Amino acid sequence: MYIKTLTVSELNGYIKRLVDSDFILGNSHVKGEISNLKFHSSGHIYFSIKDEYSKINCVMFRSSARNLKLMPENGMKVVVKGRVSVYEKDGAYQIYCDDIEPAGMGELYIAFEKMKSKLESQGLFKVEHKKDIPSYARKIGVITSPTGAAVRDIINVSKRRNSTIELLIYPALVQGINASESMIKAIEYLNTINDIDVIILARGGGSIEELWCFNDENLAYSIYNSKKPIITGVGHEIDYTIADFVSDRRAPTPSAAAELAVFDLQGLQDKIISYKNTLNNLMNFELAERKNYLELLKGKLNVNSPYSYIVNEYNNIDRLMELMHIRIKAKIEREKEKLIKANSLLTAHNPMNILSKGYAIIQDKDKNIINTMQDLKSLGKVKITLKDGSEEFNLNIKN
Repeated sequence: MYIKTLTVSELNGYIKRLVDSDFILGNSHVKGEISNLKFHSSGHIYFSIKDEYSKINCVMFRSSARNLKLMPENGMKVVVKGRVSVYEKDGAYQIYCDDIEPAGMGELYIAFEKMKSKLESQGLFKVEHKKDIPSYARKIGVITSPTGAAVRDIINVSKRRNSTIELLIYPALVQGINASESMIKAIEYLNTINDIDVIILARGGGSIEELWCFNDENLAYSIYNSKKPIITGVGHEIDYTIADFVSDRRAPTPSAAAELAVFDLQGLQDKIISYKNTLNNLMNFELAERKNYLELLKGKLNVNSPYSYIVNEYNNIDRLMELMHIRIKAKIEREKEKLIKANSLLTAHNPMNILSKGYAIIQDKDKNIINTMQDLKSLGKVKITLKDGSEEFNLNIKN
């Protein structure tokens, strides 16, 4: 039996066709808890739904998202309706959602809200209990994973803003069941160092499960009781933990936490240089404006000079003379054409032209035209005009 060797694309395509042809998978209703929710700028919604043992990625396109009757949130228990299909590029299957309906709140979300309400009632979140962040910190303690992206971001941002800043990094667990205890020990240790001005507690983004250690009650009390001000930079901008509410300042990301803690020395130097350049530019601009104004006045004098006016009027006179000659010539041509037409018309209607065809004009002594035989017989003398002249004749016409 011959077995064809498939490429990865062919295999993924074959699996996709199998999944797409299944009626149940094409009309699925799946219940689970929302996590990793992301609203993309394109209008699409990306998230996962999970239960106690598994999770599956989901995507809802903009055309379906605009018709949603509820705004999905992390921790929300929902029933998603749609079809299961395979994304061939990654060889991963996911649910393409057409609708989302509520099915209750997730257990983690309920636990989060319960802990938040408890600590809030105890006053741990009150603004008046929060310590001021020093404007010109010289030494900063950093609590984070030594291998994560967060520590690199904090170091890069800090050194970029102030090359003289001193960072004391305390390696700690930021995920898992022992993470909160590790971070509590770090806070306690950094509080024993006198010259530390502020503490940053940070880690990169993750799911609600991965960030759950930052919702620990004992960690919240440790942050609240710290003698040193603490800035949290946990996850992404949309992620909120109990540690964020208790801390003295919450930053949306680890990089933003570094920006809050570290005085921007380079920025100040750049600002001084910028002020210097601005001052020079303003002075040069003012001088240029005054020079331009003088040039403008000089130009106005030149424009309004009598000499310039006379020279320009000479040009106007020449232009008017040329225009007058053109119009007179055109007038003469028009009148000439009228005379030619009138002459042609007179020539066409000249009675003398008729005489050349053999006709004659007969007149009495009073130069009245004789045009009937009756009148002719009554006359004794007439004048006859032919083409070459006229002559009077005596008539003797008998009736």
